Amino acid sequence: MGFMTFPGGIHPDDNKRYSKDAKIELYPQPDKVVIPLNQHIGAPAKTIVKVGETVKTGQVIAEAGGFVSIPMHSSITGKVSKIGRFPHPSGSMQMAVEITKTDADNWVDLVDDDYQTLTPDEMKERIRSAGVCGMGGAGFPTAVKLSPPKGKDIDTIIINGVECEPYLTADHRLMLEKSEDILNGLKIFMKIAGAKQAYIGIEANKPDAIDKMKNLVKSETNIGVVALKLKYPQGAEKQLIYACTKRRVPNKGGLPLEIGVIVQNVGTALAAYEAVRYKKPLIDRVVTISGKIVQHPKNLQVRIGTQFSDLLECCGDTTAEISKIISGGPMMGFAISTLMAPVTKTSSGLILLGKKESRTYEEQTCIRCCRCVDVCPMNLLPSKIAIDVKYEDWDGADEAGASDCIKCGCCAYVCPAQIRLIQWIDIGKNKLTEMKK
Repeated sequence: MGFMTFPGGIHPDDNKRYSKDAKIELYPQPDKVVIPLNQHIGAPAKTIVKVGETVKTGQVIAEAGGFVSIPMHSSITGKVSKIGRFPHPSGSMQMAVEITKTDADNWVDLVDDDYQTLTPDEMKERIRSAGVCGMGGAGFPTAVKLSPPKGKDIDTIIINGVECEPYLTADHRLMLEKSEDILNGLKIFMKIAGAKQAYIGIEANKPDAIDKMKNLVKSETNIGVVALKLKYPQGAEKQLIYACTKRRVPNKGGLPLEIGVIVQNVGTALAAYEAVRYKKPLIDRVVTISGKIVQHPKNLQVRIGTQFSDLLECCGDTTAEISKIISGGPMMGFAISTLMAPVTKTSSGLILLGKKESRTYEEQTCIRCCRCVDVCPMNLLPSKIAIDVKYEDWDGADEAGASDCIKCGCCAYVCPAQIRLIQWIDIGKNKLTEMKK
């Protein structure tokens, strides 16, 4: 089998062994959830409930705060006990709605109709109303992604089943256990976008998922499965598009829609299918809880707003002292200081590391080895950008492509001087964004 890939990248130990065989378990309803108003790229949602109000499972508790935004729904039946600032899995404190359970699930009305007769606009409206966003990355509102500007015709949909972050296995399990629903979600995306072809990209360390999806689409004439080389960040949007189609998304702010492509995560495809067929809002997702020190690593289907501490308890706690808590994957996730942060729509995993796995280093002087340049999947000069940012040469950082950095962490991973390249580049990206505004 020949595996497709992209130039650059690295190959860290994927550490999938801890949880890849752990079938998805349904985590029981928690006694309390904390629903952040900001779980996505764009404007935060705006609350429409008050403290003391009773809400049903699936009820809208916050409306979209703009075009690039999504509504939020209650994930349990209970009372709104607090509206305020809570720990967020990004490591910050953000506004959220706390709901305390008062009863078993009392769902808002769902449907099970002949969804295939819906028009593309009707399908898209159900996805928007359900609060579906990208579940494998930054959380771009899905209905917005499926609404390209006039003149930007989409001919290809790519489903991202790569899951290249070490430790994470939630998407892998979804492809094995929810494959038909994922395929139906893909077909919904194709109908909405008017796309004539589609690919499902899966990395080589998931041969069972590759075989499962290939068997599922063998009768489809315009949907193919692309087996991808085991390399990080194979699942990054631009790299995945190149591996599947050999099309290049332009640098300097270029978007996939400019070359006729939309990429969606497998979890997003599942959520879109459930939204279109059943009008089910996005109130739960599968999360990987893993790490060498976790007693029983698992893939849990949990309600949005469930606190990380509850999930770790379900996994039997840890066998050693926790040195670092990571929300998401170890390459692009966030180191957080508390397990009180809640699961959000973009929470792919909770990784617990011991002292041996989370060693820290001090920055040394750059030795001009150019390893960061060799592995950069965006063909940038990470060390130069970092130096430009340190000395506040914003024009130099901009010219070197700071804004195109996808923050994959490859450069920092291979740097022998342990320079915090991503942090420096991120400072530059934020500064340039401010200046351009």
